[in-house]
Amino acid sequence: MLARTLKSLIEYLFFIPVNFLARRCSFRAAGRLGSALGGIVWRVIPYRKDVTAENLRLAFPGIDARARDAIAARAYRGYGRALVEMLWSGGASREELLGAMTLDNPEVPLGALARGKGLILLSGHFGAWEFIVTSLALHLGHPVIAIAQPQRNRFIDRVITANRNRFGSGTVTMHRAPREVTALLRSGRIVAMLGDQSGPKESMFVEFFGRPAATHRGAAAFSLKYDAPIVMFFFIRAGNGTYRAVFEEVDRSGLGGTGEEAVLELTRRHTAILERYIRAWPDHWLWMHRRWKHTAYYEARGKEAPPKEAAGEEAR
Repeated sequence: MLARTLKSLIEYLFFIPVNFLARRCSFRAAGRLGSALGGIVWRVIPYRKDVTAENLRLAFPGIDARARDAIAARAYRGYGRALVEMLWSGGASREELLGAMTLDNPEVPLGALARGKGLILLSGHFGAWEFIVTSLALHLGHPVIAIAQPQRNRFIDRVITANRNRFGSGTVTMHRAPREVTALLRSGRIVAMLGDQSGPKESMFVEFFGRPAATHRGAAAFSLKYDAPIVMFFFIRAGNGTYRAVFEEVDRSGLGGTGEEAVLELTRRHTAILERYIRAWPDHWLWMHRRWKHTAYYEARGKEAPPKEAAGEEAR
């Protein structure tokens, strides 16, 4: 326990100056700082470079290693940029946050929300995903409650949580999600989720870049149970250092009910949209995550996707 606390304090000591600089930068300067830090990690620190290389090899077998390395280098810079911009947002004004992003088609999420069933905004760790509870919420004119895992370092977690809980938006931890999401959707609110992390090996498996991947069922299950639309969102970097938000509603027609087959099919549909955007902008995604870590288990088991997952009872 003491060793863990000391490790957290040491990490926090390194975190403090980055947080200090980020909050005193302009938005574009924060992006440049983050990109530089990400580039240093790519060149100097072997943080998950083997995972990144293997993921890219499996996802893009048709391109050579040099091209995949170029995507990886840009992805590391993008990840650093996203993290520093998230810290910048903690001290940014409402006007600065609005200026960080433009919305290509806001009528998609606003129209879905107007149906009165609540709204599930869904994406992955793509672009500046942290802006969902700050810049995007301000543009939409509605608070957004995001489902988020607490950071392992509790000192850093306090800072990040405070950044997210601004202007009426906020977060709900995973263990509170079942009850909180139910209440939010029933009251017509917006809930945001990131659906690209690996589920446990008991999850349902859907194709992602041509390989079965353990995938959380929560977004689809909540959508079907409460008739809440799912709108995918993607923050794409613009040439001037800002982002543009693009939205796409997930087609829920022809699912034939709310059972597990419908949940599986809806999960396939939103996963396919995510894959399409990653293929278009591969350097925007977080390739460092072990997305296919349970694929071998699934293939060895030789069964169809199981009907439930331990983390998926939330929508029951």
